Amino acid sequence: MRHIILFLLLSLQFSMARGQSQVPTYSLQECIDMALANNLDLSLAKLSTETAEVNFKQSRNELLPRLNGNYNIGNAAGRSINPFTNTYINEKLTFSNAGLSLDATVFNGFRLLNQWRMEKLNWQAAQMEKEDARNNLILNVTLAYLQVVNTKDLYNIAKSRLESTNGQLERLASMFEEEMGNPAEYRDFQGLRSNDESNLITAKNNYEDALTALKELLNTGEELDVELIDIPLDFVQYGDSLEEVYQLALENMASVKAGEFRLEASEKQVAVTRAGYVPEISFFANLNTNYSSVAQIFNETGTSIVETGDFVDISGTTYPVLTEESSFDSEQISYRDQFENNLFSTVGIQVNIPIFNGFQARNNVVLQKIKKEESRVNLDRIKLQLRTAIEQTYKDMAAAYERYQILQSQNEAYQESMRINEIRFINGVDNSVSYIIAKNNLETARVNLNNAKYEYLLRVKLLDFYKGTNEVASY
Repeated sequence: MRHIILFLLLSLQFSMARGQSQVPTYSLQECIDMALANNLDLSLAKLSTETAEVNFKQSRNELLPRLNGNYNIGNAAGRSINPFTNTYINEKLTFSNAGLSLDATVFNGFRLLNQWRMEKLNWQAAQMEKEDARNNLILNVTLAYLQVVNTKDLYNIAKSRLESTNGQLERLASMFEEEMGNPAEYRDFQGLRSNDESNLITAKNNYEDALTALKELLNTGEELDVELIDIPLDFVQYGDSLEEVYQLALENMASVKAGEFRLEASEKQVAVTRAGYVPEISFFANLNTNYSSVAQIFNETGTSIVETGDFVDISGTTYPVLTEESSFDSEQISYRDQFENNLFSTVGIQVNIPIFNGFQARNNVVLQKIKKEESRVNLDRIKLQLRTAIEQTYKDMAAAYERYQILQSQNEAYQESMRINEIRFINGVDNSVSYIIAKNNLETARVNLNNAKYEYLLRVKLLDFYKGTNEVASY
């Protein structure tokens, strides 16, 4: 009874440990959603798009007039200029200045307008590059997911093969212990099991490597597994021709559209630099005022008769000269009144004429023309690489389809051969050599058929991606 209880407790503990260490399983769509949320390359593409959008908005705002204001207030001590009388004084004062300036470009060879159009094209190109990065990520996750499923299938095939070998080995072991049958057959199956165990280790390692590659795209370090995909056994031959796929790719691929936008943007950049030959006309206006604490106003308070210090002599009698003199009281001028009274403004038009600048304008135009040709060559390179990739993928897809059809027939033939040899071997009609050969042939055929199946699927998904199909990751 004690042993039974101990066994039950150990079984319960083992079951709980297995339940706690269970690895979460993700579908293809869940993997794609995780990658779109976490992938670092896609995050960089999004940031580049945001930067291009800010540059576009700034270039558009450059078309607007520039209005700026300034204000200051401070104290001055010692010899300085009285901002009210513009004379030198030697005392402490408080000063303040305020101004408002307006500057508007009237004409500059359409430089600002072309700059705005260029930045808009760059923004559109960045959007296409972000879309291309997104599509590439979805494709790469899909291909990595298929690779995981493929290696998982091969891992299961290797386990199934080892289980089958162990079953035969157990039967031969009992016969070997009872000294029945051919002992060489038992040794042959011991060697076969070692080979199957080695293949199982390799298959497991390939499966784990594929999982690691998938997790890198998902930007996650957690352990995970993938759901198996229900793949049809009978594939339909691909319907579109190579040229049809290429033409659809030219119309739909975001990388091609991004290259076209970059080329248009470089053409606008040439127009921007050509504005360096043209005079620039701008309108300006300024409004300024100031304040000084030593500014005063003198108010008349009355008049009085005072002697001037001069005298007149009339018939020997001296009389002082009198004059009427006004008296004043000083009064500080308020801050607000000075700002109102001291207002002055300027309005004008400015013309900047490029006469000689060391051929800088000409060289800038030449450089931008070179960059425009670089953009054109880059677009041609994108199209050439696209066509090469599509052509290679299309040929690989067609070859995989034909190989899959052939391997299906081979697999069926080896299955029947294995069935016959297994019956003959169990009944002692034939030796282990024929059985092992038939078993190896069948397992090799199963692996080749599985690889051909996934190779065909991978190529089809690539072609769908090039065509711009939205259901690249669907099954």
